[in-house]
Amino acid sequence: MSDIEIRDDRQAGRLEAFGSGGGEVVGHIQYFVLESPGHALVPVHTIVEPAHEGQGIAGSLARELYGIAAREDMAVAPLCPYVVKWAERHPDEAPAAAPELLHAAKRWLAAHPEGF
Repeated sequence: MSDIEIRDDRQAGRLEAFGSGGGEVVGHIQYFVLESPGHALVPVHTIVEPAHEGQGIAGSLARELYGIAAREDMAVAPLCPYVVKWAERHPDEAPAAAPELLHAAKRWLAAHPEGF
């Protein structure tokens, strides 16, 4: 994997991966914070720039998203297909979200599709 730095821009709802030197965004997870029920991070899209695909960036972003959630005592309710698959492959790092949390995240996204 390339040398990347991951930064959480909570205000923008983006977990961003920066390439060597920290200047260029090479990938990101777009997410929102679901306040009720419970408190959860909800990843919606994972994007890696084409020139940086295949370097493990998306997996690093997913791992960090779950790490942030764990450190902040939050759940993750993944709606992003990539994060869903990553979580299935890493159940020790990615606890499954409760079905009612996933339903609430889907309802919130349907009611607030702007920006996603």
